This record gives sequence, C-alpha cells and structure tokens, in this order.
Amino acid sequence: MGETVTTIRPYWKNFIDGEWTDGASNERLVITNPATGDPIAEVARAMPADVDRAVAAARRCFDNRNLAEIPPHQRGEMMREVSLRLGELADEIANVECFDNGKTLKGGYEDVTLAQRYLNYYAGMADKLEGRQIPLGEGVLDYTTHMPFGVSAQIVPWNGPLPVGVRSITCALLTGNTVVLKSPEDSPLSLFLFAEACERAGIPRGAVNIICGYGHDAGASLTAHGDIDHIVFTGSVETGRSVLRAASERIVPCIMELGGKSGGIVYPDADLGQVAKSAARGIFHHAGQICSAGSRLIVHRSIHDELVARLKDEAETLSVGPGIDGCDMGPLISARQLDRVESLCRIGVSEGATLVTGGARIAGMPGHFMAPTIFTQVRPEMRIAQEEFFGPVIVVLPFDSPEEAIAVANGTDYGLAAGVYTNDLRLAHWTADRLVAGQVYVNEWWTGGVETPFGGTKRSGYGREKGQEALLGYVQTKNVGIRL
Repeated sequence: MGETVTTIRPYWKNFIDGEWTDGASNERLVITNPATGDPIAEVARAMPADVDRAVAAARRCFDNRNLAEIPPHQRGEMMREVSLRLGELADEIANVECFDNGKTLKGGYEDVTLAQRYLNYYAGMADKLEGRQIPLGEGVLDYTTHMPFGVSAQIVPWNGPLPVGVRSITCALLTGNTVVLKSPEDSPLSLFLFAEACERAGIPRGAVNIICGYGHDAGASLTAHGDIDHIVFTGSVETGRSVLRAASERIVPCIMELGGKSGGIVYPDADLGQVAKSAARGIFHHAGQICSAGSRLIVHRSIHDELVARLKDEAETLSVGPGIDGCDMGPLISARQLDRVESLCRIGVSEGATLVTGGARIAGMPGHFMAPTIFTQVRPEMRIAQEEFFGPVIVVLPFDSPEEAIAVANGTDYGLAAGVYTNDLRLAHWTADRLVAGQVYVNEWWTGGVETPFGGTKRSGYGREKGQEALLGYVQTKNVGIRL
C-alpha cells in the first residue's frame, strides 16, 4: 500500500474511441459515498447516442483488424503493460473504491492486485489458445482455429467493478475482440481509472470503450444494439432475463453470471472454530455484497448450537464503519439496498425464524450500514432461505443426515457456489459430487483463484469466467478441411 489519496476528481468523462468525452446530452450522474450519503463526484451520463458512438468505435477497430494483426504474444505483452500502468494508479483506485463503493481501503488494494493478476495470468495464455489437427485419412488436411466474435458488450455489477470488468475485458482483447463496457452507475470510478491505464499502455483506439449510464437506457441500448456480437453480463436474475431477451432477438451468444444463495454444509467432525471464521468471512466480507457469498449454513444438529454461538461471536466482534477508517465491514451500496435487506429480515422474523444478532440498520450512523445478521430456526422453504439478500445476513439450517443436507443445499433455484466442511476426505468428495453448483469450496470459503473457472448452474447463469476455460467463451471454433 502507498499513501492514501485524500481527494477525488470532481468530474469523470466516458472513454470512447481513445478519447475522454462528455455525454451527448451533457447530463451528469451524481456519485455518492455509501458511508455518508454525501455526493463525491459527477460522471458524464451515457445515453443511447453515446452507446452508438462507442459501438461504432469498437466495430471500426475490429473490422480494421487492429487487434487481429497483433501477434498473440504481443497482445499478452500489452496486457502486462496495462497491469504495470494499473499499478501506478493503485492508491487512487483503492481510495475511490472506499468512497464510491464502500469497500475497505485494504479491499480496494486487493481489487487492484486481483485485476493485475487477471491481466498477467491471461497475458501468459495469449499464445496458448491452440486449435487441433483432425485425422481424416490420406489426402485430407483438417484443422480448427479460434475466431473472435467481434464487438463484445459487457455490463458489470457495482459490487466488484474493477476485477469483474478487467477479467472480461482482458479475455476479450487477448482473443481479438473489441469491447464496449457499461460501468455501474453507483460505483463506476475504478473502471474509468482502468481506462486510463489502457490509454497509458497504448491499447489501440476503439479496442476498449467504457461508458457510464443507467441500465434502462444505456444498458438496454447496448445489449440490443445491432452491431454487438457477444454479451457478458454479471448481475441480478431479473436484469439477466432482460439481457437474454434482447440477445435472443439477434441470437447473440452470452456469458451470464447471475445471483446466488450459496450454502455450506458442516458435518460433525469439522473444526468449528475454523468453520466459524470461514463462514464469517464468506458472508460478512464486503457486507455480503458478493454473488458467491456463503449466505446459508447447513449444520448437523449435534453441533448446531455450538457453531451458532461461535459464529455470533465472530459477527459481534466485527467493526462496522467507513472502509477508509480501517473498519472490518463497510456499508451497503445504497439506501435502496439497505431497505431491501432490512425488509427481508423483517419477513424472516414474521415467518418464524429466530434472530440471533443484527437484523436491522445500525442506528445513529450516517450512510447505509447494516448490522451483521444471523438467523436460526430457519426452514428451507422460508423466503430468507430462498431469496438472495446481497447483504451481511446468514441463515442457519439444521440437518440430520448427509442426504438431507444435500437436499437442502440444492433446494433453491440458484447454483453458483457451495461448501463442505469435514475432515473426512471420502465424505467431502461424496458431497461435492452431489452438490449442484459451479464451484464447491471444501473447508474454506472462496478457495478458488484467478486460475479456477467460475460460473453458475440453474438460475445462477451459464458460461465460465476465470481460469483457462474463460477464454473459450470469447471465441468461436472454425473448421478448415483441405483436399490435398
């Protein structure tokens, strides 16, 4: 970490065709600090006309083969240069993530490091996405190659805009696609700094375009645009449906990372002290505003009360406050999100669940702070056990047999992540094999990394980001057969 930056640029423009530009309407979005509710900056509001300009720039760059004519290993070197330039902006990025996103300062720096890891990891794979030769007999040469789709439209969420945006932009560029990315209107600033890193690194004009606008106009215009060839979306199931409807009109391929209601199964032989710490990190990190947060804990009845007591201690020792002050947990992103989480907590009580701790906003604090919350006496059919909070709320459900635990874990419409806590290796494998989820964490929530594929099943979406598998979502396979 470097020195904390204490000021934020008051006005931010969109980055289109290698230039910083005002919106066509000259309207501005006001960005507020979720820890105080105070305005901190203004951003040029992108409208459909700005989307048209950005898509046209990306199309020109793609059609002129400005990326395709760069050898793959040199595209990798470009990404390494972007990583270096991003590091130069680390202090400013960490600062703005505290003030427009509600992250801790440590979390802001971690996001920069994570974004750099994506850039460097995929840089090393740029020249390793290979086709294959298919034997068809004497006199025939048959082989496959990978083609980019073209212009990739990308919409990223407000909870992790920098790492989520960087991982998809990097995969797109390395495979020869160009990008128009709509940043989240609640927390767009770190992605504009990424655009600055791309500019400093000399990325070809039009290859990366980053705009900020509302979903109902800029986002809808982008996903329905006639010159878009590929869509990457991370967000809610409801918005995902709208994106898919637009994509289906033109049969545009999509990568969809949607919501989650991820459950961790705790068997009697697990280390309860370790489980409590892991489960607390899995739900209270970034105030639970993570799609793969461990929002359900499915606990064997024989250890239920002891584990709940340990988890309560973990929750009640967290310091909650502005991330810039070094607190353990920051605010929710908006008053709207805080109202929603509180409302679901009230529903939980009305359904008969027992509130162990938390359950409401923290009184006397400005901003959007929710107390770390634990519910017990939860039945699988309750709304609080089925619906995604996207807040610091964990529900604890008891079980008596492994088969019952599996049924509860798989008993939602989501299938993004799941967890298993046990020292029995056979039981861990048996359970992981039966969990319907894109990734299963064993004995530690979030055991994955940039190298491991990430994505959902069921209503949590489809396609994979991260890992080697991610690159395959940004290319089409072409087969060439030659009679010699």
